[in-house]
Amino acid sequence: MIKYVLKQNKNKKSLAYLKWYAFPLVEETMDLAELAKHMEEHNTGFTEAMCLGMMTAMVKCIKEQLLAGKNVKIDNLAIFSVGIRNKEGAKTEAEFTAVNNIAGVKLRARATGTLSNANLNTSASVRRASNVVVFGSGSDAGNGAGSINPGGNTTTGGNSQTGDSSTTGGEDNGVGDGNLG
Repeated sequence: MIKYVLKQNKNKKSLAYLKWYAFPLVEETMDLAELAKHMEEHNTGFTEAMCLGMMTAMVKCIKEQLLAGKNVKIDNLAIFSVGIRNKEGAKTEAEFTAVNNIAGVKLRARATGTLSNANLNTSASVRRASNVVVFGSGSDAGNGAGSINPGGNTTTGGNSQTGDSSTTGGEDNGVGDGNLG
């Protein structure tokens, strides 16, 4: 069950100003050690330590391959790739320099296979979160409401964060940039 909170767009420059949007409520972020323990509990035939060791090596190798200019596809999960964050464009090709025109790189992930958006839409169910405390939003506390700031980042209480995320894709309601970085 995916829980969501409602947030109102408070960006006066947005076409979506004062409209309400659903954002997923993330109740916990699991690290590799917790995921390894979870995998062991699913009778994978591997110990928690073995799962953790394999996943740690996988992460290291994915990073190595991405930095070598390759995409990495993990079937039924995502295709990981590197994107470039550009600054202002150059007027001509000859005037382009990495220092002046590239702001940095970013990690991109596109859902693939059984984790594709189409499959998630048929498998997922959503429910509005109740009794959510939203910090810094006095009149909205307890009802799962919050506001969206001009940058598109929003936060709710606890470990949850909505808005810009570590993956790309999904719905773009004009309230966040959907980019990593």
